[in-house]
This record gives sequence, C-alpha cells and structure tokens, in this order.
Amino acid sequence: MQTPYDPPMTPLNVVYEDSDILAVVKPAGLLSVPGKGEHLADCLLSRVQAAFPTALLVHRLDRDTSGVMVFGLTPHAQRFLSTQFQERRARKTYVARVAGRVEGKTGEVDLPLIVDWPNRPRQMVCHETGKPSLTAYRVMKASDAESRLRLWPKTGRTHQLRVHMLAIGHPILGDPFYAPETGQDRMMLHAEELRINHPESGRGMAFRAKAPF
Repeated sequence: MQTPYDPPMTPLNVVYEDSDILAVVKPAGLLSVPGKGEHLADCLLSRVQAAFPTALLVHRLDRDTSGVMVFGLTPHAQRFLSTQFQERRARKTYVARVAGRVEGKTGEVDLPLIVDWPNRPRQMVCHETGKPSLTAYRVMKASDAESRLRLWPKTGRTHQLRVHMLAIGHPILGDPFYAPETGQDRMMLHAEELRINHPESGRGMAFRAKAPF
C-alpha cells in the first residue's frame, strides 16, 4: 500500500529551458499531476506552472519514481512533444535497483500487461487480454542481494517497469505496490535520461539527471 501523501518540499530543479520547452527533475514522492481531492493538489505540474505559467503537460512519471520530465511552453511544443511520446520516438532510460542477482548482462521482458481491476491502480501480466509490453535491460552491477539495472521501456504501459521486474523475480526495491517488504525509504527507480527532438529546430536533444541512489 502507498503511504499517505507527503510530497518533498524541494526547490524546482530545472535542467534545461528555452522559449519552447522545459526539462525538470521530479523528486520521488511527488505526483506529476493533481490527484482527486485537495490533499492531492500539490504536484510537479502545479509547481512548474507557478514558475512557468505557460507550461503544458506532455507525459508523466509515477509518484514514487524520480527523474527527468519535459514540458511544452507553447501549445505547438506540447503537441509536437506529445506526438513523439505517442509514436514511441521519445527515448527513455531508467536506472533501478532490484532484488536479487539478475543473471546475464542483457535481456528483454516481453509480457502483456493489464490493470488488476480489483486492486487498481496495480497492474498485472495477462496473456489473454493484456496489451503488448516490452522492456529491455542491461545489468550494471549484481550481487546476491540486489542488482543495478538500466532499463529501456519500448512501450509505455502503466507500471510497466515495475511489473516486468516483479514478473521475472526481481522487484524494484522500495516499490510500495509490488515490493513493500524491502524496507527502502523510496522506490529505487529513476528516469535518468530523456531524448526528444526539439519542436522548432527538430534537433535531437538529451536531458539527463543522475540517479540519487
């Protein structure tokens, strides 16, 4: 179960800004967008819009995931960036610490996912009705207790990385839904790098933020 909402009151961490786009680092524990109810109003979007009033949402990260997010500062920029995410042309790299030793150096998890309706927002693997979901990974470091991975989601399903790691027997440490017994002070999942094309110049850009764990 998730803990009560108590978002960190850290200053806005801007990694890139121009007249069209804004890239910031979302801390773990902060919603990307408002939830239902006044107690869930504080979120990255509201904090960004307090400093950049024209900022528009393009994509999201889970509450318990930290890392790079990009916003459009004009309607055109938002549409251009959103299309890249919808067409899977935005390239995302994550870092995760997972339970146990992941064997080998690289691999893929190709398991269809669907919402676990009685336990939503949890997701689950379902070969009958799940949507195709693919994650590639590389082992950076491994011990019997835990492994450090780089993850590349090839699809954008809800909780995809979290459920895929659980499904292969290596849940992400500190995950409040799928591995609450690991006892970490946060979920060990971080969006390390985001690659997109600029909405005006078309130039490829990469925004990075080192994992805080």
